[in-house]
Amino acid sequence: MLLAVCLLSEGQKLYLHWSHKIGILVSLTFSVVATAVLSDLWSKEWTTLLLSFQVTAPYLHVGGVLLMTALAWPIALHFFRMSSRVRRGLLVGVYLTVLSALCLVPLGLYSPCIKEKGTLGPAPALIGHRGAPMLAPENTLMSFEKAAEAGSEGLETDVTISFDGVPFLMHDRTLRRTTNIHNVFPNRSDTSASMFTWTELESLNAGAWFLSHDPFGTAGSLDAEDRLRAGNQSVCSLQAFLQLAAQTNKLVIFDLYRPPRGHPYRDTWIQRTLEVIQNESSIHSSQVLWLPSDLRTLVQETDPELQQTSGSRLPLEELQSNHIVKLNLHYSSMSTELISEYAAVNITTNLYVISQPWLYSLAWCTGVHSVTTNAPQLLATMSSPLFLMSPDEYNLMWILTDLLSLVLIFIIFIFHW
Repeated sequence: MLLAVCLLSEGQKLYLHWSHKIGILVSLTFSVVATAVLSDLWSKEWTTLLLSFQVTAPYLHVGGVLLMTALAWPIALHFFRMSSRVRRGLLVGVYLTVLSALCLVPLGLYSPCIKEKGTLGPAPALIGHRGAPMLAPENTLMSFEKAAEAGSEGLETDVTISFDGVPFLMHDRTLRRTTNIHNVFPNRSDTSASMFTWTELESLNAGAWFLSHDPFGTAGSLDAEDRLRAGNQSVCSLQAFLQLAAQTNKLVIFDLYRPPRGHPYRDTWIQRTLEVIQNESSIHSSQVLWLPSDLRTLVQETDPELQQTSGSRLPLEELQSNHIVKLNLHYSSMSTELISEYAAVNITTNLYVISQPWLYSLAWCTGVHSVTTNAPQLLATMSSPLFLMSPDEYNLMWILTDLLSLVLIFIIFIFHW
């Protein structure tokens, strides 16, 4: 297709064999179908793409102007070869309209990372998503220790209740992905994790899978000592997790899964978790961002020092009546207006899961208070957001780009005249 465009731009005719025509038709059909399928599979990624435009918009504008400048060559070539004044006027009119629109785009362009000097807020605090899952098996003590060492101010996890009432850390419904359940209890690999006793859970290895599957492609970077340690991790209890947070003075936030029907703690899973926080660990209640929405009133009455956190965007009145002090939202909810609206009533915002430097930069410029991340060791090294510039710097880049483009287009048309 690119070759055909180049040939046409030089005034060459295309002599296509019937097989070429069929090939083009098949290629176009495949492209349309593939785009439709990928759009459905990656529906959530479109939001990420739109967010990326907020930080890259100034550079996309420059790229668009430079592309239109490059198109001046074939446009000028065809312009001077045309004998019809109407076609000439139409060609140049369309070209200049698109070029003018691109040149004026900055008048309506918004990017949170175009800020006056001195107005940038502090970097969002980091909360390790299941610890530091790039450096150690997720939801293990080693993972949380690595997150603390990397500079995380908080630790995020998932809590399930064992059959005999021991809260432990497990994200998945079953134990298949992150333990050697298929070796120890081969006939129970599809059984809910909460239907195992704590003694049975302690007999499992929760680290070897990390080295064999290498989920982030980072296991190879571990030294021999860390590899040995990672391979010997076990299922972590909520008590051990909270003790680590207490010793390192970290905040904690967790999803709490209700046990299935037939489980002894199905109706008391909230109370059992509160018992561990209050009586079986040394963590202070104010270090706990309480996320579960079930029985929130009971939880507040039982332990009013817990930081009530909501995972939903609710009306301000409802958030305030529930004593919510923090929102825990997906990063697709990122908005300067939204964050400022909640901050005005002393409700901070945490976004998950942000692991890319450009997305962290956008959260920083937007004024987000904290982010949950898979890569605390990477984001903690950033001293300023990527793509950050002042309005004056951007205006200078805008004007110079447009002037350079106009000069080059003028020279190209003179050359073909």
